[in-house]
Amino acid sequence: MKNNNSNLKSNLKIKVNKIIKIIDKLFPSAKIALNFSNPWELFVAVVLSARNKDENVNQVTSKLFKKYKKFDDYLNANEKEFAKDINSLGLYKQKAKFILSSAKIINERYNGKIPEDINELTKLPGIGRKSANIILWQVYKKTEGFPVDTHIRRLSRLFGLTRNSNPDKIEQDLIKIIPKNRWGDLPYKLIEYGRKYCPANCKHKNCPLKKFIKK
Repeated sequence: MKNNNSNLKSNLKIKVNKIIKIIDKLFPSAKIALNFSNPWELFVAVVLSARNKDENVNQVTSKLFKKYKKFDDYLNANEKEFAKDINSLGLYKQKAKFILSSAKIINERYNGKIPEDINELTKLPGIGRKSANIILWQVYKKTEGFPVDTHIRRLSRLFGLTRNSNPDKIEQDLIKIIPKNRWGDLPYKLIEYGRKYCPANCKHKNCPLKKFIKK
């Protein structure tokens, strides 16, 4: 049984490396779709992006970041007013609470600096592993895991890289077969691939990676 698992892992690593080679050619460079100009703005955008499209978040933050220009503005913000400022997004009341509560915690516990540790980050309201991994890479170029969004969840199952549906379990499967030096940039290339070539309900006629689809 141990040998079978070892062989499976080895085969998946080979498959992943082939996928990465093609992805790198398709998308020599790919970046996060959210707009931000400093670490705190990224934090805000990431919290807002949960269950919302990035383009919708960018529309909201284009006005939000003009109104709340400094980190201190969030410390002094009125929650009801802030919620109104983001009310075109899903779960806006909850997200307003998360963002303003996190601002206070970061100010009091971390001297206004976003934590560099995934365990500390995931203690903050509204921050799960996916969000924490995104923030760590974008702000500190640190990789402690592999962020799993809806595109990566779908593609990793499509290619037979995981049998799991839970994003945290998918992440654990992926970090065993994807080289650690690719945990930072590869997620954005996979997301671009999902958006451009292989969206949900895709028929896979023109998918450059269709040969890797698990039968």
